[in-house]
Amino acid sequence: MTFDDSGTESVWDYPRPPVVVPCGERVVVTFGGLVVADSVRSVRVLETSHPPVHYLPAEDVRTDLLVPAAGRTQCEWKGVARYWDLRVGARVSARAAWSYPQPLPGFEAIRDAFAFYPERVDECRVGEEPVSAQPGDFYGGWITSRIRGPFKGAPGTGGW
Repeated sequence: MTFDDSGTESVWDYPRPPVVVPCGERVVVTFGGLVVADSVRSVRVLETSHPPVHYLPAEDVRTDLLVPAAGRTQCEWKGVARYWDLRVGARVSARAAWSYPQPLPGFEAIRDAFAFYPERVDECRVGEEPVSAQPGDFYGGWITSRIRGPFKGAPGTGGW
């Protein structure tokens, strides 16, 4: 995926089924005063109507701060997702992250990588830019000034 002449991407130009592409920028996640993930090797999953979801390799994540959480979900494209609580001292963010231990064919690049919900951590950054969360509490997309919507996830968008 490339940015257009205005320097932005429209989520309506993203494909369905989704694709995995390298991010190419530094991605940082902070929580409880700590950097819990810092990577220049993340990948983005791009899907029609959704802001990108960033997956960071386990080697670039403080996995010692992640605790398995209850529940699983099934994505028709990526497979079965596992959820993780994030714990820093006494502070806990329930189901702040998720991963795909055995992704379906075509999504091997996200095997054992971690994605974080921006609204469940203190901050996510792509390059120097703070991220805004995708509306709703299910999809976990990361919105920056270079991503254009409208975005699926807000009330009334479930039928898109």
